[in-house]
Amino acid sequence: MTRYDAVVVGSGPNGLAAAITLAQAGCTTLLIEAAPTIGGGCRSAALTLPSFVHDVCAAIQPLAVSSPFFRALSLDEHGLRWIHPIAPLAHPLDDGRAVVVSRSLDETAEGLGEDGPAYRRLMRPLVAQWAALSEDMLGPLPLPPRHLLPLLRFGLRAVWPARTLAERCFRTPAARALFAGLAAHSALPLEAPLTAAFGLVLGACAHAVGWPMPEGGAGRITDALADVFRRLGGEVVTGWEVRALRELPPARAVLLDLTPRQVLRLAGDHLPAGYRRQLAAYRYGPGAFKLDYALDGPIPWRAPECAQAATVHLGGTLEEIAAGEREVWQGRHPERPFVLLVQHTLFDPSRAPAGGHTCWAYCHVPNGSTADMTAQVEAQIERFAPGFRERILARHVMHTAALERYNPNYIGGDFNGGVQDWRQLYTRPARYWPPYATPLPGLYLCSSSTPPGGGVHGMCGYHAAQLALQRMGARHPVP
Repeated sequence: MTRYDAVVVGSGPNGLAAAITLAQAGCTTLLIEAAPTIGGGCRSAALTLPSFVHDVCAAIQPLAVSSPFFRALSLDEHGLRWIHPIAPLAHPLDDGRAVVVSRSLDETAEGLGEDGPAYRRLMRPLVAQWAALSEDMLGPLPLPPRHLLPLLRFGLRAVWPARTLAERCFRTPAARALFAGLAAHSALPLEAPLTAAFGLVLGACAHAVGWPMPEGGAGRITDALADVFRRLGGEVVTGWEVRALRELPPARAVLLDLTPRQVLRLAGDHLPAGYRRQLAAYRYGPGAFKLDYALDGPIPWRAPECAQAATVHLGGTLEEIAAGEREVWQGRHPERPFVLLVQHTLFDPSRAPAGGHTCWAYCHVPNGSTADMTAQVEAQIERFAPGFRERILARHVMHTAALERYNPNYIGGDFNGGVQDWRQLYTRPARYWPPYATPLPGLYLCSSSTPPGGGVHGMCGYHAAQLALQRMGARHPVP
């Protein structure tokens, strides 16, 4: 069989990033994907009706535009165009108003009334230092950061539970609810340490770089990355489900864009017992219950401000959001789940036929749940947009098992590659240094189960590939 310098298994953003980094260094690189198409969590499809384009997994990509690796690739030259909504985020309230996070920090603060000064104090240092902070937060910590002082300032607040930070910093229910919705992306109880970090990062992203979407669907990110890889001479094979390491062609390095459970299936017999035990003990987080809708018109929000934002958080108050996320963590299904909703077609009409619209929504559920949460999700949407159900032309439902079938990295519906709490933030996937290496020479891990974790940014793959190149001895300098 053909001998390659490197073989990458799995073609999500991290697998593609690893393959590109290796190819940039002059390595002959093979990228293998089990599915008929590459992309992992960055794919688009007509899930409901013909000509309605839906993002199957990731929908809004603030970390993609913050990623040092993606920025260095000049993906616009490969057909990727970012669309920025008028506002990154809206959070409707039961009194008919909505809190809006605009690109302008000051404009957002003004909308928060008496909590505006507190919001400015919380977010302004992060926004001002975002370039430095994002470089370190997306880096292969715990190596010494390049920008220690900004990171320390961030860390003083980031280690708090989100609920504590919201209650100490803000007085009004509106500002507290806004921060709770940002932090709830963590899929952790808002009383857990470090959950404030998620709210701070996403809030800072909104002002520093925005929460954009790729024109035409998330699959366009994959198309652009694949074009970069192929122009570098990379080879892609789809429809090949690798079941054992021995199936792979000879290579100096093998990089797995897989989570620990899959790594055990593929390479467990080759790994020492202690390392296997650590991978077996790796913890996966809550899953997602996802709905996609084809609509005959825009969502009829009670608060018109919601039409300014692509992303809408539905959960009312901090107390309600915290209760719902806590129930999920305890293995229950909340009657009023926190719902994350995206309305792409208000800003990207190419995703639906004339007059049509799409809606992408999900809520957190216990890992592996097959419960149908359609009624609960739609009740939350109707609560803030009466008449939503009347706009539905078709819906597509994915519970956690369906998500895992679509993307095997989503174990039990967990799309973050495992819990990102203090126990598993930078010791993912095991207490082994460096985290991208394994005890088996030449075998590396490059999925979101390695630092810096989940999100569409490619940095897990980039860092793993850099380590592989260092150990192989790169033939050319690595960008």
